[in-house]
Amino acid sequence: MATAASVVPASASTASVKVPVWAWLLLAFAVFTIYVLAQENGALLSAPAAEMLHELTHDARHALGVPCH
Repeated sequence: MATAASVVPASASTASVKVPVWAWLLLAFAVFTIYVLAQENGALLSAPAAEMLHELTHDARHALGVPCH
């Protein structure tokens, strides 16, 4: 027999979690940073800027196991 204290209301099992705006912004920044480090080869940046970014992140790409050639 269940007591009143052990009964969980139906609304408590479907409670939503509120994620702060700064967490969504941080996630978006992290995804963009990973894209730039791993994939950017001129799709967003001009050719000279993309080449400079490629050279700056070249060793980091290989250390992460991302082929860039």
